Amino acid sequence: MATYLVTGANRGIGLAFARQLLTRGEVVIGTARQPEQAVELADLGGEIQPLDCGDEASVQALAGSLAGRSIDVLINNAGVFPDRGKGLDEVDPQALLDCYRVNALGPLLVLRHLAPNLEDGSRRLCVNIGSQMGSITRAIEGGRGGDYAYSSSKAALNMNSVIAARDYRRRGISVVVLHPGWVHTDMGGSEAPLTPDDSVARMLTVIDGLTPSRTGTFLDLDGTEIPW
Repeated sequence: MATYLVTGANRGIGLAFARQLLTRGEVVIGTARQPEQAVELADLGGEIQPLDCGDEASVQALAGSLAGRSIDVLINNAGVFPDRGKGLDEVDPQALLDCYRVNALGPLLVLRHLAPNLEDGSRRLCVNIGSQMGSITRAIEGGRGGDYAYSSSKAALNMNSVIAARDYRRRGISVVVLHPGWVHTDMGGSEAPLTPDDSVARMLTVIDGLTPSRTGTFLDLDGTEIPW
C-alpha cells in the first residue's frame, strides 16, 4: 500500500486517479481549491486537503499539514485551460499569466515544498500531468493554432520538469511529464475520445512501471517518449 498525493482531485482526471487508486487499496490525499465542494471525492473516502497550487502560501500550508508524513508518488494534475481556440488577437494577458501560475509554477511549488515527504517515501516519484500541446516539435510539425496560454504553459512545465529532474536526482527524487491523451473532461471538451477512467488506467500502468532511469522524460500513454 502506497501513499499518493493528487492535486486537483475533485473532478475529471484527478477524481479518476483518486477513484482507481482507492479501489486498489492505496492511500490517497486529494487536493481541491474548495474542499467543501469536493463531494464526489469525499464520497470515495479519500483524504481532502485544501490547495491552490499556484499560491505559495497555500502550498506551504499543505506542507505544514502533511509534515512528517511520507508520500510515495506525487501527481501534479491540477491545471487550467482559459483560452481554448483563441487566436493571438483574443489572448487575455491576465488569463495567460494565471495559466502560467497554475500550470507551470504550481507543480514546481508543490514539488519544492513536499520534497521532504517524497524523500521519506518508497518510490520518490513526481509525475507532472502535461500535454502534447506543450511539445514544440509537434507544434512545428502541424499542431493547431491558438491556445497560446495553455500550450506555452505546458511547454514551460516541460522545461521546469527537466530542470527539476536534474536538480532533485541527488535527493533520489524522479520527475517525469505524462501526457494523459485527449480526455473528455471540462478542459478536454465533449469531442475527446478518452474517458477519464480510460486515461487514468493507462497512465497508472505507465506510472507503476517507472524507474529512476526515466527521470526527466516526457511520456505518452503507452510509455513511449514524446519529443520536446
